Amino acid sequence: MKRLIVLGVCFWVISLTGAEAQAGTGKVEVTFNFTRQGGYATNQFAVWVEDSGGKYIKTLYATMFTANGGWKTRDQSLPVWVKQSGLSGMKKNETDAVTGSTPQTGKVSYIWDGTNQAGLAVPAGEYRIFVEATLRNENQVMYNAAVRLGGGASEFQPNPVYKGNSARERGMIGGVKISVK
Repeated sequence: MKRLIVLGVCFWVISLTGAEAQAGTGKVEVTFNFTRQGGYATNQFAVWVEDSGGKYIKTLYATMFTANGGWKTRDQSLPVWVKQSGLSGMKKNETDAVTGSTPQTGKVSYIWDGTNQAGLAVPAGEYRIFVEATLRNENQVMYNAAVRLGGGASEFQPNPVYKGNSARERGMIGGVKISVK
């Protein structure tokens, strides 16, 4: 009988620990306005997650051109994401899982469910959400914000950091909002 009680307590503790880990992760939604640009070498973007130490966790979305090898012929296409994600070592099924055609003009939304690239729940804590876009050739924009999983709901509107001197394409991505739910 004593053995059954100990075993029951162990199962109860394990089930509570698992529930707390799942409840603590939450979800993160990344939304922004996307306006398709005309012309060559534009409309590329990626949304991904890193831990607080800069270790890549998971890609939520990347445009198909870049992810399927476009970065090899156009090295200015999402250079930070390409490096951080380890794209050169990814298998085709891994890139297929996160890529899509360039969306039409309008509001886009991507959800991070608190899991890593392997689909396993990450622990509660601080993470960084990134949105990188190649506006045209070497003209780029980067948004990023620190989020805390397991710390309650919050919302961020990160400021853009532009690279390059062309203001013409700066309207491609705007109104970025990152919400922890």
